[in-house]
Amino acid sequence: MILMSTVTIAIIVAAVVVVAALAIGVTAVRRRRRLRHRFGPEYDRLAGERNSKLKAESELTGRERRVDGLDIEPLTESARAGYARQWAAIQEQFVDTPAGAVASSQLLVVAVMSELGYPAENPDQVLADLSVEHAATLGHFRAAEQTSRNAAAGTASTEDLRLAMIDYRAMFRDLVGEPAEEGSGSPATEPASMAGAGDVHAADTELEMAAAHHVADGRGEQLSRTNEEELAK
Repeated sequence: MILMSTVTIAIIVAAVVVVAALAIGVTAVRRRRRLRHRFGPEYDRLAGERNSKLKAESELTGRERRVDGLDIEPLTESARAGYARQWAAIQEQFVDTPAGAVASSQLLVVAVMSELGYPAENPDQVLADLSVEHAATLGHFRAAEQTSRNAAAGTASTEDLRLAMIDYRAMFRDLVGEPAEEGSGSPATEPASMAGAGDVHAADTELEMAAAHHVADGRGEQLSRTNEEELAK
């Protein structure tokens, strides 16, 4: 009887251990799936950077806890419309001063972040905080920020600046609550100014025309100088 009891206890303990291990495994798989779905490319980027999925998952979970503790509030309709008008003005600025327009775009995006409730003092922390709710456009923001640094160093081309405007616009639209894709919102309920500023294809065309304008101006100046040199001969 004692032997049977010992064997029974051992079997029960082993079964409990197996069940517990399975439960832990299922929980880990579900958490990994959830984090992958929520953070998208940011999950893979961080896992590669940390060289560990477990470390990446721990950090991403920590980001969720931090953002949950922030006082994030959506923009009012009037604020959204106001920011849309500012964006439209900045986009028009690109034609004459591409670098200035990109700098203004960066400041506007930061202003929207701050009004939403995101602390904007530490650039690395900004990226971490935004990854929780805005992972889909975080890559755009990273690329735009890099171009802004290049522009400050004088190494960004007009095409680089055009792409930075598009990248900043992607994050801007995400922050103000605009649909990420054309046609996913209702024009009847959209503020008119935001609907105009949010037309992705039209905005891309404007920026392409502006970039072409600057390239043409540069070629024109070069041709003029060449003609002057020929005449001098």
